[in-house]
Amino acid sequence: MNTVTLQLPDSLYTKINELVKVEGISIHQFLILAATEKLTAFLTPSYLEREAAQGRRVDFEKVLTAVPQVEPEEYDKL
Repeated sequence: MNTVTLQLPDSLYTKINELVKVEGISIHQFLILAATEKLTAFLTPSYLEREAAQGRRVDFEKVLTAVPQVEPEEYDKL
């Protein structure tokens, strides 16, 4: 594990501090969660592109044949 020292603007530190008290977590936990969420957001598109490139249309159509031909629920209609 590595140690990183951050300098946060007072207003940002205050808001984070207020939030972590309400959530019952530490600032350390909050910053790890925030970094993880941001990293995931950056990496997801390239991950999905790699996965899509490995897909085959015939496999997709095979899966679709297992989907029943029924009208969607009322709440799920456009």
